[in-house]
Formats: sequence, C-alpha cells, structure tokens
Amino acid sequence: MEETIFRQELQKRTTAIEDLLKQYLPAEEGYQKTVIEAMNYSLMAGGKRLRPMLMQETYRMLGGEDDIIEPFMAAIEMIHTYSLVHDDLPAMDNDEYRRGRKTTWSVYGDGMGVLAGDGLLNYAFETAFRAFPAYAAGKTVDENYPRVAAALNILARKAGIYGMIGGQNADIEAEEQTTPLTTEQILFIHANKTAALIQSAMTIGATLAGATDEEIAALELCAYNVGIAFQIQDDILDVIGDSRELGKATGSDAQNHKQTYVTLHGLEESSREVERLTGEAVAVLDGFSGEHEFLKELLLHLVHRTK
Repeated sequence: MEETIFRQELQKRTTAIEDLLKQYLPAEEGYQKTVIEAMNYSLMAGGKRLRPMLMQETYRMLGGEDDIIEPFMAAIEMIHTYSLVHDDLPAMDNDEYRRGRKTTWSVYGDGMGVLAGDGLLNYAFETAFRAFPAYAAGKTVDENYPRVAAALNILARKAGIYGMIGGQNADIEAEEQTTPLTTEQILFIHANKTAALIQSAMTIGATLAGATDEEIAALELCAYNVGIAFQIQDDILDVIGDSRELGKATGSDAQNHKQTYVTLHGLEESSREVERLTGEAVAVLDGFSGEHEFLKELLLHLVHRTK
C-alpha cells in the first residue's frame, strides 16, 4: 500500500474510532461527576487507537461484518487507558505529561487519578457486556452467545494477573532489583504488560468472527511478536527519539536507571530483533486469505514509527 494512501486510511480509521469512543462515554453528572470527567479526559486524550483498530481489522479479515465488535473496541481502549492513567501516578512512573498534555493525576490529583483508572477498568466491562443484547436482537442466541462469552474471557484474562497486571507487577519489582535483569524477565514484562492487550485485541476480533482454534492460536502468536517488537521499539525511541515528536520526555529509562531490552542488548541488536519479530508476524498474516493489506501496513508502521 502506497504511503500516502495508508496514512489517509489510518486517519480515517482513527477518526472513526474516536467517534465510536464518544458514543460510549459516561455522562458527566451526579455526585460522581468528577471521576467521570477524569475518566473521559483520560480516554479522549488522543493516541494511536492501536488496539481497537487491530481488533476491527482482524475481525474484518476473517469475515466479520456486524457491529457487535464495537463494544469490545471501546472496552479495550478503556482498559489500555486505565493502565496508562495508573502508570503515570506518582507511586508508579510519576509522569506529569503524556501525549503532549497533562496526565490525569496532575490535573485531578493522584487520588482521583486512582479512581479514574479504576472507573475505566470497571466501565470497560460494563461496555463489553453490551454485546449480549446486540447479539440477542434478531440473532440465534445459541450460535452467538458463546463467541461473546469467549471474547469476554479473553478480555478479562489478558488484562488481569495472567496478563497486563502480571506484567506490571514484574516491572515494578524489576525496578527494585539490585542484580541485572535477564532477557527472560524483560520478555515476560513485555509479553504481559504490552503484548497481552494486543493479543486480546486480535484474538477477540478473530473469536467474534467465528475463527477456528488454529486461526486464533496463529493470531495470538502474531500479536505476541507485534507486542514485543512494539515495546522494544518504544525502548529504542526512549534512547534516540525526539521528545517533541513523542509528546513525552525521552531518556527517562536511563534517568530512572531502568533496565530494558536495549540496555541489555544494545541498539543494533534490538533493532534486528524488531525486524525479525515483525517479519514473522507479517508471515502469519500472509497465511490468511482474507483482506489484510491495511492490517499488514499498520503493523509495519507501528514498529518502524518515530513517535
């Protein structure tokens, strides 16, 4: 796909996802108005909208056409956003800026920042559960309910202690570790803290489209590679990136004495690993007969990004 066309398609899809998210925002009213404002501030702070986009493109590649995917698209972005809100807290990374604007806790206070993250996580599941009524309307319940239930199970597990939270736990403990981290530890952190939600996005898209177990397993491997490559590239950009392009300070890993794949293996080897993982991910996609040209270009764009 030609670069200009890809960027036009990317912008079109990003705008559509932004519009979709707005439809699922909770109303800012009642005694809980402040936490809802903080939730909405966080969710609409911009970003790549990578996870809902990957979910939708995978769903379409496997023949999915219904709007049943939409509650899950909104839900996974809420979960991703809550993780960022908590990551930025003083007790975690203590970041005051993300995507070029003030982080949630620095606007609303750290206590409200905790609640905003909690609210987004819980509201994500409230949102995903809306898929059940959508399938019930004029659909064969016996055929479609198991897919929604399976998708909910994926969403919960990949976001929890056997996924993203487990990775965050390992990341916190790694920062306090006095001995050098091993490659195994770093890959565990990347696989769970970063890749797990990408796996969730692609396998939920596949599950709701009625994919086979073999197809879902292949896409889970593809998403693992993408997630690891994405995070290694993020570590690379922290060393060589432009803070104006990134919308956040660079060099934070070194400043915080944080060990990463790059500090362990160096820039050159890390870049080669990004290329290897990406090549394998693309090869998996090319094994599918459904339309996936944009999805492939999206993966390549993500791992060769400069911001």
